[in-house]
Amino acid sequence: MSKSSQTQQMQSGAGFIAALDQSGGSTPKALKLYGVWEDAYENDAQMYDLIHAMRARIATAPAFTGDKVIGAILFEMTMDRQIMGKPTATYLWEERGVVPFLKIDKGLEEEANGVRLMKPIPELDATLKRAVAAGIFGTKMRSVIDAASATGIAAIVAQQFKLGQQILSHGLMPILEPEVTISISDKSKAEELLVAQITKHLDALPEDQQFMLKLSLPNQANIYKPLVDHPRVMRVVALSGGYSRDDANDKLAQNAGIIASFSRALTEGLSADQSDDIFNAVISDTIDSICAASMAG
Repeated sequence: MSKSSQTQQMQSGAGFIAALDQSGGSTPKALKLYGVWEDAYENDAQMYDLIHAMRARIATAPAFTGDKVIGAILFEMTMDRQIMGKPTATYLWEERGVVPFLKIDKGLEEEANGVRLMKPIPELDATLKRAVAAGIFGTKMRSVIDAASATGIAAIVAQQFKLGQQILSHGLMPILEPEVTISISDKSKAEELLVAQITKHLDALPEDQQFMLKLSLPNQANIYKPLVDHPRVMRVVALSGGYSRDDANDKLAQNAGIIASFSRALTEGLSADQSDDIFNAVISDTIDSICAASMAG
């Protein structure tokens, strides 16, 4: 199937995007939640082998198909590896009908003006060329809002859109992810400022450009609806942000037109020592619940 098929699936597919993109800093925690402790590996190479095995187990589960999982976000080392003898992105699309994305950010700067901007991304053009060659459809990059700072939020959105233009120039679809930390006291105000800044940038785009957005589940239901409806937005997806899966699903279902892109909430309840039958049953139930919440809005 062609890139136009992938575009159509992203625009209107009934389901959600799986976030399988834990990076070096978050991999030990992800493995621990999966029942694999630090004493199970001696170095980073072994750690990445174990997390790839977990991701491959998820991706090969019978329920993990484009019927409900319309896309998946990959860590760069996952893109460079194989599942069932095929490059990961090729396997996902050809065997599962799941559109592959690539996480491209390299972590966060120290907080300034209430936000943490992305660190510089060395050799980004080279990475984007590799992504295109690997069959990747789009990218994702995360920065974080820790306070309702008008100056900081303006800076974080400007950085996201600037890099987004570079990604678009390679024919890839950027997912912009300015995450609002769910525990901050002024989260509602931060979300209002974020909507205003994103709208300003979207309104300035030419008619032939679109972006995707990945946003924290909001305090006020449907505050992101103007972004969902904006002609320059292909899709708005939500991160779980530390909420349990049940809480994340409940909040997601209150927001019309937004679908999930969960990471920790997707793997909740999975364990390395589960039999394949139990593992596949758990991931199937998880996929059903997240898909239902995504379609409920």
